[in-house]
Amino acid sequence: MHILGEFLGYLAGISTAVCFLPQTIKTIKTKDVKGLSFLSYVIYNIGILSWILYGIYLHSFQMIFFNAISLIFASTILYMIIKVKK
Repeated sequence: MHILGEFLGYLAGISTAVCFLPQTIKTIKTKDVKGLSFLSYVIYNIGILSWILYGIYLHSFQMIFFNAISLIFASTILYMIIKVKK
């Protein structure tokens, strides 16, 4: 059962981390942020950072690593929202 749990943890982490990759690429290429909510991305980034801190507390590599990837993508989108809307 331990192997199944590890597999599910990695599958969940990869899926969650990679889900923002297409949006990040599209936002960088098009610089179109009209349909993106600034507040949603602020809250989402805070949430991801909180998961990373919780992962550090638990010494959970999966939680830290995959949320760090998600934070890179989500913070890139947040940066683009701020940059383009100025």
